[in-house]
Amino acid sequence: MSSDSNNIDIPAQYDASKVEDKWYAHWMENNYFHSTPDDRESFTVVIPPPNVTGVLHMGHMLNNTIQDVLVRRARMQGYNACWVPGTDHASIATEAKVVRRLREKGIKKSDLGRDEFMEHAWDWTHEHGGIILEQLKKLGASCDWDRTNFTMNPEYSESVIDVFIDLFEKGKIYRGERMINWDPVAKTALSDEEVIHKEVNSKLYHIKYKIVGENDFVTIATTRPETLLGDTAVCINPDDERYTHLKGKKVIVPLVNREVPIIEDDYVDMEFGTGCLKVTPAHDENDYNLGQKHNLETINMMNEDGTVSEEGELYTGMDRFDVRKQISKDLEEADLLLKIEDYKNKVGYSERTDAVIEPRLSLQWWVSMKELAQPALENVMNDTVEFHPKKFKNTYRHWMENVRDWCISRQLWWGHRIPAWYNEDGDFVVAKTEAEAEEKFKIENLKFSNLKQDEDVLDTWFSSWLWPISVFDPEYIRTGKANKELDYYYPTKDLVTAPEIMFFWVARMIIAGYEYMDNKPFDNVYYTGIVRDKKGRKMSKSLGNSPDPLELINSYGADGIRMGMLFATPAGNDLPFDEKLCEQGRNFSNKVWNAFRFLTMNMEDGVKYEPTLKINEDDLSDRWMAARIQQTIAGVNEDFDKYKLNDAIKKVYSLIWDDFCDWYIELAKPEEYGQNIPKEKLNTALGFFEQLMKLLHPFMPFISEEIWQHTQERSTEEALLVSEWPEVDNSKLNEEDIKLFNTLQEIVSSIRNIRSEVNVSPKKELDVLINTKEQVVADEILANRIVLEKLESIKSLSVGTEVEKPKVYSSSMVDGNEIYVPLEGLVDFEKERERIQKEIDRLEGFLKGINGKLSNEGFVNNAPDNVVELEKKKRADTEDSLAKLREQLKDFKD
Repeated sequence: MSSDSNNIDIPAQYDASKVEDKWYAHWMENNYFHSTPDDRESFTVVIPPPNVTGVLHMGHMLNNTIQDVLVRRARMQGYNACWVPGTDHASIATEAKVVRRLREKGIKKSDLGRDEFMEHAWDWTHEHGGIILEQLKKLGASCDWDRTNFTMNPEYSESVIDVFIDLFEKGKIYRGERMINWDPVAKTALSDEEVIHKEVNSKLYHIKYKIVGENDFVTIATTRPETLLGDTAVCINPDDERYTHLKGKKVIVPLVNREVPIIEDDYVDMEFGTGCLKVTPAHDENDYNLGQKHNLETINMMNEDGTVSEEGELYTGMDRFDVRKQISKDLEEADLLLKIEDYKNKVGYSERTDAVIEPRLSLQWWVSMKELAQPALENVMNDTVEFHPKKFKNTYRHWMENVRDWCISRQLWWGHRIPAWYNEDGDFVVAKTEAEAEEKFKIENLKFSNLKQDEDVLDTWFSSWLWPISVFDPEYIRTGKANKELDYYYPTKDLVTAPEIMFFWVARMIIAGYEYMDNKPFDNVYYTGIVRDKKGRKMSKSLGNSPDPLELINSYGADGIRMGMLFATPAGNDLPFDEKLCEQGRNFSNKVWNAFRFLTMNMEDGVKYEPTLKINEDDLSDRWMAARIQQTIAGVNEDFDKYKLNDAIKKVYSLIWDDFCDWYIELAKPEEYGQNIPKEKLNTALGFFEQLMKLLHPFMPFISEEIWQHTQERSTEEALLVSEWPEVDNSKLNEEDIKLFNTLQEIVSSIRNIRSEVNVSPKKELDVLINTKEQVVADEILANRIVLEKLESIKSLSVGTEVEKPKVYSSSMVDGNEIYVPLEGLVDFEKERERIQKEIDRLEGFLKGINGKLSNEGFVNNAPDNVVELEKKKRADTEDSLAKLREQLKDFKD
């Protein structure tokens, strides 16, 4: 590039807002993100579809930044990268928001018919559905937006219904009355995974149940006294000698005065509570199992909204928690409450509404999971599907080995309606349409007039488990023949998600993949951590501790946020978010920009500059920088292979900030102030800078593209986004050059430390003497003395194996080589004596502590060998330093 065409375009300050909007628009206009099948290998990622009601939060920021990093690098590696975006219809969450909005308008859901309610739900979806995806563009997400999908799109919905029909016909979906988790606020069943168990401070109520025909009672301890309205038995352990006298007897349920039998079962834990268990088959899963086993009556004492039903007989219509307060008073008045004690226990809460879950007997639709889960278990345990980090395999294995049948029906209107049809007699068939249902009823010689479709919809996860299949071929479930897209893009490459939806989504996608594709849905699962605040709390709107991601982007730039988040997030570990990380990211953007601007300011008018990777073999700084770039490329590739993205970004950061900006550019500067960097050197520096921008691009796509477009004229096809990822060139990876340059760096740092210690100005020229262990080291240092002389003000440099030590000096050691700076004429000797004595006193105290440890037989005999050896090395180094300082002090005194 020529300075005329580029230097004018480069502002003094980097403005992220202008750069980011400009390049995202450019990428979109040129369709760089779009993918179609071709002869390249695919690299496919499907987005974990956010709720259609959602807005961007910090968890989305982290998750989608990681996905974008993986996709951008793959695109540069030559893969046909395809990142499919979309949203999930989120039955419970969306319906709740629609109901709330209707309520604000004075409309109840119950006042509307299903079709009218669905119109309101679709209005909400069209109004809010694209918000989060538009926000992701601000982050730089390079999704194929032409492929944006939605789990309620007609084609996608049809594939969901096809799966239901198929699994039903295979006998893997059934309808049955079982104990379910009931959300009284959303008024729907929940699967086990949608229940969050929290430890709470409860009360344990000790209630007296009178023995029929006797002036005596048994005591029952319960945390839910209101459920006694549904009690149909009391159970004891047959081996419990305390209650032998109760066998075959009956008790009276307090207040409702219902006689119920005393039954025996070894399920009862004799050590818990009183050893007597009240049995409420309709409101506790274990009680339900006991009821089935002992043929007990089932009394459903609670309505779907958490109020007491007519079957409960007392407190009808009252809320369950109000009943709990009232019933304890009434029991006490009736002298049936022995005591109440404080008690900690775990209580289930609805993930969506935070309502306390009620176990409830209900007729629902279920997926039989045991057989379906087997291939999905085996292929994670044998690493066909790899988890990163691997520690999550054990959690997955435990869940899959103990998998329970999946309740898939939800008592909602928004969602995929269950394709079951009922006649007037309650018989049902499963069919896609009413016409198909009629035909099935006819075949079975059943009534087929006035058919009604099941009112329930399917669990949201029953649609999202098909995501890696149905986004490419929604007809596949029905046809059994993959189209060109599914054949090309499946299985996908990487899934990036949070551990908390491992069972909701990850496990079920793997199950669906093996059931329908006979193949895994993805090669790798990268589990992110949770974004937490500085106090360790999960970031959430309710706590008010979550910053607005878009405001952060406005303040620090998308690149700054991406860098800050990636810096602090090892796979699977939580991210302790601090806004200073974003500030660090923004500062890095400014550092990169200033370095590039400095290079362009060295261009001479009218001279054409062309970035090149050709280096001056006689220039150690060129050879070192080339070797460090190759070393970093290799290290970054290895980090990507291990999904250690935070390690990868740290390597790139260090290469650019420390090596290129702080060392290479300094050495590239001309010797005389006011001169420009020579053309050949500048071309090499720009060539290196292009390599750095390639390495930086997946992490910080905007600033890297901006600089890339400035380094030389580019065609549309030459955007950094689609440039080639740098390959390792071992011919340039000279470890000896790196080692030699590191030695020179340490010498420079040592001289600077000496200046600081003795308070000598950086501009003051010093005499430097270096006594090396070997002559070859002396020769190398002298051959590359320009590195030292450019970076330090040096009057004279003496290097050799027999350099005479000056009389009064300050010194340091680098790799066994002694560095001396004569101090005569530089420092106040009295102050220097004081400084040296102070350091001697400090080291003597330190040495005393080490000797104390090493003279302690308990420490030496019990501490690990490496710890003892480390202490011995500390002692030897401290003794060595003390000897030198004492000698130095002696020289000062002499």
